[in-house]
Amino acid sequence: MTHHDQANTARCIDLRSDTVTLPTPAMRQAMAQADVGDDVFGEDPTVRRLEERTAELLGKEQALFMPSGTMANQVAVRAQTEPGDEVLIEAEAHIHYYEAGAPAALSGVTCRCLPGRRGVFTPDDLRAALRPPDQHFPRPRLVCVENTHNRGGGSLWPLETLKAVAEAARAAGLRMHLDGARLWNASVATGVPERTYAALADSVNVCFSKGLGAPVGSALAGTRDFVARARRFRKQFGGGMRQAGILAAGALYALEHHRARLADDHANARALAEGLANLPGIDIDPAHVQTNIVLIRLTRLAASTVVHRLEASGVRVLATGPQTVRAVTNLNVTRADIGSALAAFANAAGSPG
Repeated sequence: MTHHDQANTARCIDLRSDTVTLPTPAMRQAMAQADVGDDVFGEDPTVRRLEERTAELLGKEQALFMPSGTMANQVAVRAQTEPGDEVLIEAEAHIHYYEAGAPAALSGVTCRCLPGRRGVFTPDDLRAALRPPDQHFPRPRLVCVENTHNRGGGSLWPLETLKAVAEAARAAGLRMHLDGARLWNASVATGVPERTYAALADSVNVCFSKGLGAPVGSALAGTRDFVARARRFRKQFGGGMRQAGILAAGALYALEHHRARLADDHANARALAEGLANLPGIDIDPAHVQTNIVLIRLTRLAASTVVHRLEASGVRVLATGPQTVRAVTNLNVTRADIGSALAAFANAAGSPG
């Protein structure tokens, strides 16, 4: 890459996801200086510190470092089901929608999809989906919830609704997994501690490479026995890494230094939404922007056209449908960038010409 190319890349405002961030200099230094060992043998001290700190924040007995949130979710499914079981899940949840059919491919389970409102379903929705015990039906075993909800636009689960769903799951003899890839965002937005959300679920996935800005990694937390079983499936799925402390150090730095600043991402997302609401060719309700994800409906142009125009202006967003695009504020996006992005949207979305 030439110096000119590097300069152009640096000027790009990348709103496609909060996974596109680059590690900060301090994070790189922590990674370079990490104490390491063979994690498959349980000998990497930095991985162990990260796992212990994550378990402490989530109020769980143990946590297990994972290469990705998808692997963490799928290990959670595999460790709590048997082939032929049924997982009850909201229709647009990440586990079902964005993980390449993994519940069927890796665990041999079926997904029974529940109707959601911006990703949130009710205990009545759950109860209505439960069928009586019968040899003709798959055995319901696990309920999955996602907080914040990606395709819901970073939407938050109300704590009382989550509690009611957890109670309904327990009453039906079901276990519950919380896909908390962006649970850090939920906690910062609501003031509800992560451990309060996590206490409602048997297993919890949290991600370090989204809002927190680490280059790689997630963690799966639960009881000691659950994590021991999950460790076997992590290995089976190819997630047993060796001197993984180099990666864990970035995650640990992010965990300790980047959680509070998620409030900046939320404020930037709200500012973007409020600015977009005043532009022609865009339909958006800023009140729906609760965290760092902004879903934008286009009223005049196709998403592909707007994405192409924005790219030419140095702004990158993601098409999520024929008439919808997504913008995600993140560690590398400043408030000044929001103003630049709004100017680019004004030129890109309003006029067909």
